[in-house]
Amino acid sequence: MSMRRQLFATKSLSQLLEEMAGENRLRRVLGPVQLTSLGVGAIIGAGIFVATGAAARNVAGPSLMLSYVVAGITCIFAALCYAEFASMVPVAGSAYTYAYATLGEFFAWIIGWDLVLEYAVGGATVANGWSGYFQSVLAKFDLHFPPALSGPPIIYDTAAGHFVRTAGVVNLPAILIVTLVTIVLVKGIQESASVNATMVFLKVTAVLFVILVGAFYINPENWQPFAPYGMTGVSFFGRTLLGQVNAGGQPVGMVAGAAIIFFAYIGFDSVSTHAEEARQPTRDVPIGIVASLVICTVLYIAVVAVLTGMVSYDKLSVDAGVSDAFKQAGLPWAEFIIAAAGVAGITSVLLVLMLSAPRVFLAMARDGMVPQSFFGDVHHKFRTPWKSTILIGASVATLTGFLPIDALLHLTNIGTLFAFLMVCAAVLIMRRTNPDAQRPFRAPLYPFVPILGILACLLLMFSLPVENWYRLIIWMVIGFVIYFSYGYSHSELRKRADAVSRGV
Repeated sequence: MSMRRQLFATKSLSQLLEEMAGENRLRRVLGPVQLTSLGVGAIIGAGIFVATGAAARNVAGPSLMLSYVVAGITCIFAALCYAEFASMVPVAGSAYTYAYATLGEFFAWIIGWDLVLEYAVGGATVANGWSGYFQSVLAKFDLHFPPALSGPPIIYDTAAGHFVRTAGVVNLPAILIVTLVTIVLVKGIQESASVNATMVFLKVTAVLFVILVGAFYINPENWQPFAPYGMTGVSFFGRTLLGQVNAGGQPVGMVAGAAIIFFAYIGFDSVSTHAEEARQPTRDVPIGIVASLVICTVLYIAVVAVLTGMVSYDKLSVDAGVSDAFKQAGLPWAEFIIAAAGVAGITSVLLVLMLSAPRVFLAMARDGMVPQSFFGDVHHKFRTPWKSTILIGASVATLTGFLPIDALLHLTNIGTLFAFLMVCAAVLIMRRTNPDAQRPFRAPLYPFVPILGILACLLLMFSLPVENWYRLIIWMVIGFVIYFSYGYSHSELRKRADAVSRGV
């Protein structure tokens, strides 16, 4: 097979469905409630307990409510496209598998590599946030980790624009929680889903507490001015096209806020990575994707409305906006409840992100893109991709334990938006190349939904700080080296085509 033909070779829908009949399969044990819980578990976490304060104070003000609407609408476009594919091809791999069926092997590799970045760096970022919340809970009981064990040796100072040495040597709490989550994930999907469901219940209860109790302390005057930084904040590779910039030259405004807080929505796409573990994937996965996204969008908007109503946006804490708002409102007793719920909430996000990455590797291993003996090995008893789960756990522990992971936060945003864009494009292609394929769920208002999804993703990608584009390019270059040095020559699609050409 020529290089050009292989790079753009696609897997037929019949091939994907045929592979589902193999023996090396994952257990189908998840129903719509569990899948929705996984989605909610991945979405509600650091985004609502941590990011809201900083984004409202420094980027969007009370108009952050609309920022969540813009980001949520972008996700809904992508979610409907994900749901269509998940109902057609209920196998592990998410956007990677969809790209292989529509855009070709090389684009599939790009998306798969991009998803690993999203889940691994996202997991490390979340573990870092978990460590901070956990230590704040311990501090209420006058318990403290030694400075050397409470954080990484260096952090990134966003105001100064450079790295700063700290008193820390290793972020031990973050490493411990990553290790514990890895053990749970190796044990099995049923156990992982049960643990997640418990934590989701706790944190949704806490979010409802914030909304219902905080509503009594809202002062409508705090919503004025509604958009102190403007309603735009659109940039293109570091050049601001619409709106204001801050002292560091970064765009601010409602749209810029949507790009920054997009991290809060990362996770709903992880539902599609568990299609192979759904009992009735053609029905349950679309329900899980759409339901989790709608639930979380409503909760996000309500929380931001309460926070910016309780406290003026310029007085919100950038580290723990939710708990600090209650403290400023004269409710210090609520601070501990919210901090404890934050620990549970962030744990469930970490669990789902680390649950998803090995399943992307599993799909790539089945196609020969990465060594199958390692990444494709499903445990004979637990029926989980245990080796790659341990590898992801070790990688996340290293990232969060020793590196300034906060510097890579927005890299997760741009990687996720890129994956969403490719899925929306893939729906357009699949509708043309396979118009008669069975689609238990169809993205409505075709072709407007996928086209608007592509445009919305591009808008938010270009509104991110330009250094994130450079980091994404570096990550992709590393991926290209791995693909051309291993994946290209070991591709199962290539082997099959070569066998056919030899008449085998």
